[in-house]
Amino acid sequence: MTFIQRMTRQGVKQPWWRRLYWLLIIWCGSVLALFIIASLLRLLMSSAGLKLH
Repeated sequence: MTFIQRMTRQGVKQPWWRRLYWLLIIWCGSVLALFIIASLLRLLMSSAGLKLH
């Protein structure tokens, strides 16, 4: 089987709960990454003398 045939063939469709599980994992990972980046930016801003309130 060539590379093109492997890339274009239809795979076995996963059950809906498994696709939902992966969607949830990816969403939680992106929210966690956003939280970490925002926390680091907040830390840098407060160390530079900027006050939030």
